[in-house]
Amino acid sequence: MAKEPTVEWAGASGTKYKYWVYPRHPSVSEGFLGNYIYTKVVNKFWVPIYIGQGDLSVRCANNHHQIECIDSKGATHVHLHLNANEAERLAEEKDLLSGHSFAYDPTGCNIKTGG
Repeated sequence: MAKEPTVEWAGASGTKYKYWVYPRHPSVSEGFLGNYIYTKVVNKFWVPIYIGQGDLSVRCANNHHQIECIDSKGATHVHLHLNANEAERLAEEKDLLSGHSFAYDPTGCNIKTGG
């Protein structure tokens, strides 16, 4: 991943996370765990469409409805961040979603739990 361009995403906490930038469908070997952000560029800025975590080789592939939403919102890229620690991945996902609420439905594809 070191050859790809990078971008920093800041969470609500102010913590900055370094992500590698890939075109929409990168090939990632199974077992690489981390966080990912499906994105597109709007007015020269990255806009998150879906923020998630897990096995980077499959990302949202196992959820047909998420992929349909990501497609319909025009995602052109996916940003990847390696992290094998599940608790840290979940905390990062929560921090990023708190800082980028437009990743939630209806502008994005994340679903806010509890309404």
